[in-house]
Order: sequence, then C-alpha cells, then structure tokens
Amino acid sequence: MSVMDQYPFIFSRERKWRLRRHLTFWAVWWLSLSFLYSFIAARTAGDYLSHLPVSMMESLVYLIVHIMLSYLLIYFVVPRFIMRQKYGQAAIMVVCCFLLAAGTSALVKFTVINNISDFYMMEPRKFFWPSWASFHMAMMAGLRGGITVAGFAVAIKLMKTLYEKQERNLQLQKENTESQLQLLKAQVHPHFLFNTLNNIFSLTQDKSPAAAKMVTSLSDMLRFMLYESNKPVVPLSREFHLIREYIALEKVRYGNRLDLHVELPDQDNELYIAPLLLLPLIENSFKHGTSDIIDQPWITLSARIEDNMLFLKLLNGKSAGSIIPGENGGIGLQNVRKRLQLLYPGRHELQMQQEEEVFIINMKVELVRIKQIQPGSIAAENQPHV
Repeated sequence: MSVMDQYPFIFSRERKWRLRRHLTFWAVWWLSLSFLYSFIAARTAGDYLSHLPVSMMESLVYLIVHIMLSYLLIYFVVPRFIMRQKYGQAAIMVVCCFLLAAGTSALVKFTVINNISDFYMMEPRKFFWPSWASFHMAMMAGLRGGITVAGFAVAIKLMKTLYEKQERNLQLQKENTESQLQLLKAQVHPHFLFNTLNNIFSLTQDKSPAAAKMVTSLSDMLRFMLYESNKPVVPLSREFHLIREYIALEKVRYGNRLDLHVELPDQDNELYIAPLLLLPLIENSFKHGTSDIIDQPWITLSARIEDNMLFLKLLNGKSAGSIIPGENGGIGLQNVRKRLQLLYPGRHELQMQQEEEVFIINMKVELVRIKQIQPGSIAAENQPHV
C-alpha cells in the first residue's frame, strides 16, 4: 500500500474526503482568526472573552472573502497559469485577485462588520461612506488576512500536487520496468523477426500481392511496438496510422461480412499522445465484439479534434446477452484506464456502456500541441512519461 493510500484524508480524491479536508482547513482558520481578533480587541479595551463572540461573527463574515480568494487561486490561477509555466500572466492574475479580495474586505467591513459591532455594543448608527484613507486602511487589513490564508492554501495545494506527481512517476517507472521484464521473457530477437518477415514478403510479392501487403502492415505494426512504444509520446497521426494498419489486417479476416465505418482525421504531427493508448480499444472491439457475431459483425469508429482535445467514440455490435469485459474485467481496457489516470490526471474522460447488442466507448483526452520536441527541453519534460 502506497503512502497516498495510507492517508486518504490528505490524498484521496473521493468526495467525502475532499469535503472533510476543506471543512477542517476552514474551521481551523476561522477559529484562529476569531481568537486573534478577540486578542487584538482586548488589548485596547475590555475583557478577552467578552470580545470573543463578536470576533467569531466578524471572522465568519471575512471567511467568505478568504474562501473566494483561495479558491480563485487554487482552481483557476494555479492550474491555468502556474502549472502551465505562464508566470507573467500568473503574476498579473494574482495581483488582480488580491486587489479584488482587499476591496471586497473593505466593503464588507463598512457594510457588515461595523453593523455587527454596533449591534453587539447596542450602539446603532447610520451608514456613512468612509473616507479614502479609511477605505485604504481597511483594504490593507483585508489584504493582510487574505494573503496569509491564500498563501497557506496555495502552498498546501502545490506541495500536494508535486508529491502526487512524484508518486505517479515512481509508479510509472515501476510498471515500465515490470512490462519490459515481461517483454524480454517472451521476446523474439527483432532482427530475426524482421528478416523472416522480409523473406516472406519476397516470396509472396509476386504470387500473392495481398499477402505481401499484409506482411508489410504486420511489419510496420511490430516495428512500432518494438521501437516506438517505449517513447514518452508519439505523433497522434502515427497512432492513427497504426490503427488503420490493424483494421486493414482484421478486414482481411472478416472479408465482406464486416460492416466497418472509420473516420479518423488527418493530422499535422503537432499533436502528441502516449503510444499504444488507443489501439487496445480497437482490439477489444474485434476480440470481444465482432468475433462473437456470426451474421453481420459491425464496428463504428469516429474521432475528432477540437483545439487540443481528442474526442473518440467507438461502437461495436455484440451477441445479445453477452458481456464484454469493461471496467471490472479485460486486461486491455484496464490497462488503458490505468494509463489514462497516470498519464493524463484530470485531463481525460473514459466512459464504457453495455447495451443489449452494442458496446459503446466514449473517450476524451486533452493532448499537447508541440511543433518540435527537443530532448531535454521544457516541452519534452512536460509530456507524459510512459
């Protein structure tokens, strides 16, 4: 069991644990702020305990502003600018958020906090618009509290994100080592394999062009799996080419019995994806879907790209009553789901749906568009590590 599994209160993404984390953090901050305000008030006039109730009320009101500021930074500025290394824009957004929080805190003080104090002291007074000096002092006071709590919140978020990223990389390295060991146990020497395929291609080129074409397609697929699948990312167009080669080989087996519709967009090699991420989905459709249908097997595959987002939809027929291994079964689909969670956390969606005679897969992945990836560059370091 990993450290992240041992401490679900800190690392779990389940709704109940996230809710407990946030409630605990804000409860601690509210109590700390209440005791601090009460202590400050007691230094100038009155007893400490007598000021505690009104301090708790005031702190609760200010807490709304602090929550707004912290969540703006955590869920907007950090993921959209800091994590994407847009530091100039991040600095501007941070300043804007702080100024917004300071102004809101000042307005809250003169419209709500003063009324709470007056009600508690039994000294009601009419509202008057404060002078610029008073408003400026209230902004500075609100800014001080906002920076403190937002700094804590962002620091916790960044430390947690960096730790989770490190743990994912360690897990990926472990799984990659295990997969390479399994590959070595069952691997035929690549040179022998490709030489044999070349010999078969030479023998079949004149007598059976169709068989020669199949050998060429198989050779391309094996070369990709042996030499390119160990790369962190490959061009999306290369992954689409591999899918077309695989489908072409399967069409030979089914002949005219297979009703196949494929729509894959042409790419400019600027979008990159983790290798062999899509092929297991197609293979699953043939293995557990069309192979069990006697009359008219069918598969529909469509993909589209919007900005950096890849949308893929895969449907295949299946025998009535049969169950295609999905989330709880099927090694291929389990591996795809696990790789998506490790390589594209928070940047993907994968839905599998079983109907009476159809199996549906909907997948959405946010990819990265890179014109040229140089080894060791920042762009290369930001790519998923397989």
